[in-house]
Amino acid sequence: MSADHSDNPDKPHPDSPLSGPPSDASRPLAWLPFPADEIDGLPDGLEYAHWDGESDYPTDPARCAFYCLPYMKNKEGVRPLPAMKNLSVVQTLTAGIDHVQPAIAELPPGVRLCNARGVHDASTAELALTLILASLRGIPGFVRAQDAGQWKQGFRPALADKSVLIVGYGSIGSAIEDRLVPFECERVLRVARSPRTTERGPVHPIDDLSRLLPEADVVVLVTPLTPATRGLAGADFLARMKDGALLVNVARGPVVDTEALLAELETGRLRAALDVTDPEPLPAGHPLWHAPGVLITPHVGGPSSAFLPRAKRLLRDQLRRFAAGEPLSHIVTTTG
Repeated sequence: MSADHSDNPDKPHPDSPLSGPPSDASRPLAWLPFPADEIDGLPDGLEYAHWDGESDYPTDPARCAFYCLPYMKNKEGVRPLPAMKNLSVVQTLTAGIDHVQPAIAELPPGVRLCNARGVHDASTAELALTLILASLRGIPGFVRAQDAGQWKQGFRPALADKSVLIVGYGSIGSAIEDRLVPFECERVLRVARSPRTTERGPVHPIDDLSRLLPEADVVVLVTPLTPATRGLAGADFLARMKDGALLVNVARGPVVDTEALLAELETGRLRAALDVTDPEPLPAGHPLWHAPGVLITPHVGGPSSAFLPRAKRLLRDQLRRFAAGEPLSHIVTTTG
């Protein structure tokens, strides 16, 4: 690699398409995190470039019209955005968009930001159920006993007959309820930003949280991270949870006030199962690692075998719509 290239990580590699014959600039260019030949049914009217967030840019970013950010590479994924002067669409492969919003604000007017609603429903809902069941039935303790070669029986609570409160009842929250159905819960309570009615029952407004929290044995957080939800599960929220209740966070770490949660965990009044933390990654030595009654997974709600086929289906549908000039799905905001 030449000195010039190493000094400028955004400069194309000498072997990239930019150094070879020019591409067909008459077709809109889409940057995808997967090779185009691995996604069946892509429309023919577009040009495709593969960029995984790690290697050099495959083409001049200024030509890109449709950009799908690489998954789980937040810092690298937003890096080319300032150079994408002809961008029309930014597609995330996450349900949350908090990692890309600051960069979107600097783009020209008219750029549509779309999230990946539906892509992570199955995977995140599975993990939410895993965390609930593992925490209630004491699986972490059994694993530690197994490591020590100890046979430790005990009486543990079941999910059956429990009340579960889902905070942030969107597509993932609905998928979690789908998976709760066979477990004979006493009831499922639902909270979202706006009230509505579903086939399974009412969705309560966020203002009802203070009334509903004392009724729940399990509280599942699955809200997006916004100014309104940052620190939502703070000292007052946690204090209203019933003694012995379990807090499950599969949303974003900053939705929970870590210091307030630690205070409750240290008393043993609450338990927690956290797929996300604040800070994240959780540094070695942080008190959350060894707080009583807490189970931690390293933000693995989305990355499972369920991700790839659903992500490819989303991209195929969005690109077909884009090529045909049809309305896109899951538009979160449009720059203005």
